[in-house]
Amino acid sequence: MQIMLALTTAVALAGGCVLALDATERSAPLMPASYYTEQAQLPAKRIVIGIDLSKSNPLIDDADFAAKVAGRVADAVRNLGFASEVHVRTFGSYDASSNNFHYDVLISVRNRPETVAAEVQKLIAGTPLLVQRGRWRSQGRTNILAFMDNVSESLGCGGLPTTVILASDGVEDSEYAHLGDLDGHLPRPDGHPFAGCAEMQILGLGVGTGSPRHTVHLREEWNRWALAAGFRRFAGLNDW
Repeated sequence: MQIMLALTTAVALAGGCVLALDATERSAPLMPASYYTEQAQLPAKRIVIGIDLSKSNPLIDDADFAAKVAGRVADAVRNLGFASEVHVRTFGSYDASSNNFHYDVLISVRNRPETVAAEVQKLIAGTPLLVQRGRWRSQGRTNILAFMDNVSESLGCGGLPTTVILASDGVEDSEYAHLGDLDGHLPRPDGHPFAGCAEMQILGLGVGTGSPRHTVHLREEWNRWALAAGFRRFAGLNDW
């Protein structure tokens, strides 16, 4: 049974149902022995991918930009070794019923990294179409901090080197902060919820603001927050 994450499958789901597409191991043809040797040399990692469905994020209506983000994320997944984990979630408003998509897969001989990467790429690149057809709802708030809190509680950083990748403009707009303003600031994290995590990335930082100065401000705020939260590195990319 194939990994059920293809865009065509997601679009076909009836509105209102829970978009939970669990990866199921399937039969796969054998690869050359060198493939397994190379995979055995790659350390297992965990990648958590958050798709920002807030209205300020160009990802929801710009197909070219969505394809660009999708390619970048797919490259990260494609380089994973066996026993690595891939988790995909959506976020936006502080409302669980608005963000009920989840996808979790363990990289293995049957769920190969290149196959999972291709499916994740289709999903992210197809975000504008999913929103256009009403399968995903564009949302009026950007609760990045609330999403990150849920990630730390549900997945955390234990056991595997963990990278969190957000397909987001980084403009937090919630009761915590309003980064749509140049004088907006993120609060310090409560403790170190991501202690030991490898990296936090935001792909699309400041895209849509039309302001290099605003982008720099967003990068400074998220860099400060990420390091204080326990990430070893932060990368906020407006373009690449």
